[in-house]
Amino acid sequence: MASTLHSFASPADLAGSLADKVADTLSAAISARGTASVAVSGGSTPKAFFQVLSTRDIAWDKVTITLVDERFVPADSARSNHMLVDANLLQNKAKSARFVPLYQPAASVEEAARLATEKSAEIGIPFDVVILGMGGDGHTASFFPGGSNLATALDASTPRGIITMEAEGAGEPRLTFTFSSLQDAALLVLHIEGEGKKDVLAKAEGSGDEADMPIRAILRRATSPVEIYWAP
Repeated sequence: MASTLHSFASPADLAGSLADKVADTLSAAISARGTASVAVSGGSTPKAFFQVLSTRDIAWDKVTITLVDERFVPADSARSNHMLVDANLLQNKAKSARFVPLYQPAASVEEAARLATEKSAEIGIPFDVVILGMGGDGHTASFFPGGSNLATALDASTPRGIITMEAEGAGEPRLTFTFSSLQDAALLVLHIEGEGKKDVLAKAEGSGDEADMPIRAILRRATSPVEIYWAP
């Protein structure tokens, strides 16, 4: 599927433009069927975007927010993506949005994935909006090179839902939506910042194995066009 690169002079400009695009997409979904859904990425990159989006005029009480992936850590952990969303997106006008976490208290990460899949089924997929990030190794969501369940995660025939992922350098075990859950959102965005990430993107867009740079699966096989938002 084709991708489109949107370049901005600064992260602040990117945050404002992406917030407008996401707000318009969610509002259109609400007008069409009364509800809307968005799955967002973690890490430090989306903080400014989250903060701007939280101020937009949307019928937030009709919006469900979830994460594309999460560490197997409690919500009050400093390494939790849940905490990032709570502190930066579920604020201002967005306080009334519904949030569905991926982390579930469970004896194992596998059991947490099962419980999270049950919870996420209440949202309804395809999502209206999916916002992905990208690591310097070409991972996205928790699709890590060398990951324990990478082939399953990237297989388009794997059922929608959440599976586990463990990989060297990933830290804690991860919970991640499968490729099949993310690849057909009405608005599918790859949000990256920095010259280094643009170099990684150029490499990913070249030839090579998806297992080496899992972001290639999104760029090559997503059934929705990939909107790439980049700022230096």
